Amino acid sequence: MTSVFDSIPTTAIPQVESYLSAFKVDVKVVSKRKTKHGDYRKTLSGVHQITINKGSNPYRFLLTLIHELAHFVAFQEFGYRIQPHGKEWKTTFQKLMLPLINPAVFPESLLAVIALHFKNPKASSDTDFKLVMELGKFDPIRDRTYIYELEEGTLFSIADGRAFRLGRKRVKRFECEEISTQKKYIFSPHAEVTEIKKHT
Repeated sequence: MTSVFDSIPTTAIPQVESYLSAFKVDVKVVSKRKTKHGDYRKTLSGVHQITINKGSNPYRFLLTLIHELAHFVAFQEFGYRIQPHGKEWKTTFQKLMLPLINPAVFPESLLAVIALHFKNPKASSDTDFKLVMELGKFDPIRDRTYIYELEEGTLFSIADGRAFRLGRKRVKRFECEEISTQKKYIFSPHAEVTEIKKHT
């Protein structure tokens, strides 16, 4: 079984160890899920449990771990009636991350983006375009295409095999039409897709 400490930057281990020894929470590394990087919940048996997707990017894993740990700590401190990503969670997330936002843990290019992100952390790091792009540089090298790199009208497919035509950009996201149903869907600019090449 993959350990939490095998999945984060080695320089972050002492700080994370101190958090996990101080808080009574069970952390599990699980198979990758498409809809989320991690989650926190209190089980029916009363166990506080965090699950995080197994991955090879230690920086994303660390951010996800502290994000979910902040849920646990905020609920313990402020009660369960607070908003999941409200001001209590934000302040807790910032407080837990502060000792880790340093050049010993994060590479310089990523550190600058993370410092900016934590001035007002979002409910999902996936909504921070700059952070997503910078984190992506530390993923294993693979052939990837982001929607924002494609031209309007380009055909592409997503992980489940469905095909779409890229439409216009609406503020920050792109409106795309599913080929088989002609339904409209909204995609973030950093969604990873596979371009469907036209044969000539």
